[in-house]
Amino acid sequence: MAVRIAIGSDHGGFDLKQHLLRLLDELGVRYEDFGTFTRDPADYPDIAAPVARGVADGSFELGILICGTGIGMSIAANKIPGVRAALVTDVETARLSREHNDANIMTMGGRTTPVDRARDIVRSFLQTRFDGGSRHSRRVQKIAALDCKDS
Repeated sequence: MAVRIAIGSDHGGFDLKQHLLRLLDELGVRYEDFGTFTRDPADYPDIAAPVARGVADGSFELGILICGTGIGMSIAANKIPGVRAALVTDVETARLSREHNDANIMTMGGRTTPVDRARDIVRSFLQTRFDGGSRHSRRVQKIAALDCKDS
């Protein structure tokens, strides 16, 4: 695959990330690992921010973030303008996040997602393209416009 991935986890996602790095290697996907590099406690915003910034600025086409549940990573990543991070729990949500929402980062739970399912989820996320079409494109454009709104 020609896509370049930014990937990261906190301590709650570390073990699952290690499995997914092996999958990316098997698939021949280029990636950069933003940490954490041990099971020592790490704060998920410290990992989510550089991954999300790298995706938002175009250094990486897609991102993968893993924490205990995937929720914290999703919240943190979505604070970066240009990011559409989706918490995915199965192959179907991974596919739809890309196809309908043009998600550019997927998050998942290291404590809630079995390894075999996570491998299938990543494959689905990487293989699915944005469907476009007028209704999906219109909605994604409206999401992007929210990045420019004052609170």
